[in-house]
Amino acid sequence: MSEEANDVRRVLTIAFRGRESIGQMDLERFLSFDMEWVAPQEAEQAVQSLIKAGWLNLSDGVLSISVDLGDISVPLGWFPRPSRLLTPVGAVDGDAEVPRAPDQPASTKRLSPSPQVKSLTGNSTDPRDRLTQRLVKFIARKSGLEANELQRRAERKISAFHNITPWLAYALVAREQGLAMQDIVEALAVV
Repeated sequence: MSEEANDVRRVLTIAFRGRESIGQMDLERFLSFDMEWVAPQEAEQAVQSLIKAGWLNLSDGVLSISVDLGDISVPLGWFPRPSRLLTPVGAVDGDAEVPRAPDQPASTKRLSPSPQVKSLTGNSTDPRDRLTQRLVKFIARKSGLEANELQRRAERKISAFHNITPWLAYALVAREQGLAMQDIVEALAVV
């Protein structure tokens, strides 16, 4: 068994610990935000690559492991190379190896940020975007920060996470300031 295959087995062992299945979005968040193994904009590509390589089965947005992982140990402090998630080797089940998908790129490429997240002025189609200015005023009043400082911090969040909306960036800044998130959720409620 190759070291590349062992790395994928370790990733799946950690991700599916105690579970038979996991939601696709949950696995993407796990790989990017929880474990920080891939950039947020690469998480979807990593999950799709694992599906194409035969490691995972996808059914109605729920993922399950498609091969027996066997007894694999995960050393303390271990982490995979991002390339092993973005272009994984084919899954090995018994002695047969599932080949890498032919349309899978040999090299990784950085995905550009979503066209919906271009600025903090509200250019997206998200209905919460029209509430952004109200949210900024609310956060400024509750936290004591000026609106331009909130905008600077929100821009840093967007540049760090790439594919988040302005209202989510402001919500993250509010969380950073220790504001009650229930108030933020209620301010962003769209019926």
